[in-house]
Amino acid sequence: MAITVNIYYRGEKGNARRFAEEMVLSGVVSDIRAEDGNIRYEYFFPMDDPETVLLIDSWKDQYSIDIHHASPMMAKIIELREKYDLHMKVERYVSDENGVPVTDKAFIKL
Repeated sequence: MAITVNIYYRGEKGNARRFAEEMVLSGVVSDIRAEDGNIRYEYFFPMDDPETVLLIDSWKDQYSIDIHHASPMMAKIIELREKYDLHMKVERYVSDENGVPVTDKAFIKL
């Protein structure tokens, strides 16, 4: 059962984008992606909101998330969030073990 967490980082004067850039350039993102259980760790920029960055963060299970939260990388993430004075909105999703329903597959072009 995979778990996906969408984190919307919101700042002012481009701080959310600067945060994401520093996360990538500092190597923290690469380190997180290399963690056991990480499935996806990617930043996206909403077209209609230049002050928000969306992080899509997916993990194999809750245990993997707990290990990640206990890692030294969390201190670096928190430090950068504070540096850029970011606020967060969080959404959490659990994967559907059955996958995409047959009724939806007709609308998906692969």
